[in-house]
Amino acid sequence: MSEDEETRVARPRRDRRGRGMRGPAVLPLTWPDTSHRPPRPLRRRELFDRIMLDVVTEIDARWSQHLGLLEYAVEDTPQLPDDWDSGHVPLSSLVRGSGTKPTRLVVFRRPLEHRAGDRADLEAIILTVVVEQVAELLGIEPAEVDPRYPGDDD
Repeated sequence: MSEDEETRVARPRRDRRGRGMRGPAVLPLTWPDTSHRPPRPLRRRELFDRIMLDVVTEIDARWSQHLGLLEYAVEDTPQLPDDWDSGHVPLSSLVRGSGTKPTRLVVFRRPLEHRAGDRADLEAIILTVVVEQVAELLGIEPAEVDPRYPGDDD
């Protein structure tokens, strides 16, 4: 080895414009093998559905024998008549069933998302709305339906 080769220090390649590493060492996200692709973040609708499913699964596990035939549903927005004059938008709807027709609890996604600041708020709002509707259906206090329900003092 020559003296110049020993004193030469390996310098990293230049990244003049701050765009990060380029070239064949970096695989694009459209690479044919999708098993190495990073997971796509959940869309708002998917996140809402996942939270809703978690909440109703827990409540249904506790109260299924008392609830009877109950259907849970998520809709984007409530269908309001043209002459709606109330100052608020409904967050959910409870339609009582009769005979073989199940009771239907509908939660409206967009009004709840609009009120939530972040994911924790959204989880709390969904829990509150579902617990209140189930409590109304059962004729009991919301705190009895789920211990996580925020009381009046919270």
